[in-house]
Amino acid sequence: MDRVSASPVIVALDHADPGAARACVERLDGAARRFKVGSALFTRSGPALVQELAAAGLDVFLDLKFHDTPATVAGAVAAAADLGAWLLTVHASGGPAMLEAAREAAARGSGPRPLVVAVTILTSLDAAAHARIAGPGAQPLEDAALALAAMAREAGLDGVVASAREARALRAALGPEALIVVPGIRPAWSASDHAGQARTATPAEALAGGASHLVLGRAVTAADDPRAALERVLAEIAAA
Repeated sequence: MDRVSASPVIVALDHADPGAARACVERLDGAARRFKVGSALFTRSGPALVQELAAAGLDVFLDLKFHDTPATVAGAVAAAADLGAWLLTVHASGGPAMLEAAREAAARGSGPRPLVVAVTILTSLDAAAHARIAGPGAQPLEDAALALAAMAREAGLDGVVASAREARALRAALGPEALIVVPGIRPAWSASDHAGQARTATPAEALAGGASHLVLGRAVTAADDPRAALERVLAEIAAA
């Protein structure tokens, strides 16, 4: 297996328009095979970009964080499967019925079943923000992430999205097969900002903690030479 296909890296196409996203994919020139399409880009480009990337043989992480009634989420997940998404997200806080509906709907699409992972606590939130949202007597942030992850596991989902700070505890709780997708990844040498992330880590730190997949954005996409930046990350991962 070559380094690209074996790589845990997912490049986040957090661009303002589909043209810029396509240009980024072209500049990476095969150095990455997995790309994230989030809500801003999807809202501008619609399903066509997801279908285009999937048709080109790329793995598309459709990160729309579905969170609604079980029936509505089931419909959205089935639609994402039909687009050719490889991986998609739902919010764990949607509850057991919603998570189970997502799992069942993933298998009903016309294409291969997408992997479904549940977002635990957004990496933009720190402990203080979590406490304000959860209210008096709330669990500490890591405990809340573990409880949400346990709910996702019981619902039969493929894994979770969480920060690197919770990854080690999540790996111990979920076992070796679960996906742990970690955003907020920033190489030590990167001059890019955190893009609103409160809980970040380097690629090596996240992998050492138990992450299975790393989401990298501006450290790669905003670099003067995105391919060279990504190759540097892949070399560091290989060394680690």
